[in-house]
Amino acid sequence: MTNKLKKLLLIPSLLIAFSGAAAEQAGTPISISSDRQEGQLKNGIGIFEDNVEIIHGNRRITADRLEAHAGEVEGTVELIIATGKPAYFEEKQADGTIMSASAEEVRYDVAKRLLTLVGNAQVTQAGQKVSAKSITYDMEQQLISAEKDENSTDRVHTILVPVDNKKNDEGQP
Repeated sequence: MTNKLKKLLLIPSLLIAFSGAAAEQAGTPISISSDRQEGQLKNGIGIFEDNVEIIHGNRRITADRLEAHAGEVEGTVELIIATGKPAYFEEKQADGTIMSASAEEVRYDVAKRLLTLVGNAQVTQAGQKVSAKSITYDMEQQLISAEKDENSTDRVHTILVPVDNKKNDEGQP
């Protein structure tokens, strides 16, 4: 098989592999754009480089480089690793708020809905913001853990925005 033919077959294989990225968004079209795409079919890894943008339902990822690692079930993705200066992960939550995360490396465990951010990590949701060297965010349980770099004096920083209770108190005596 010629290299051109192999390359033509490669991109649809990557799209099929990425299409199982999240059960809750099954059947939702996936848009993947980048300047370069390749796949290591034997290893089940899709690689997207330069100006990467993936949009899948209520989720959007942008990065300089993104790897999609195939899951055990054919046609699914188990792990997404996005790197950049920074890489971004954004998802619209059930309550309508946008959760956004950025770091030099963003790892997303699809099945566990676990986000691991390393290097200038930041998570923002509903006006609240946490920044640290590394952050782990269990999106299903809404649990967040942040740590400072042990070799730095920079600490974990959180900004909390007061909730406007006037809206909730309407009609109350």
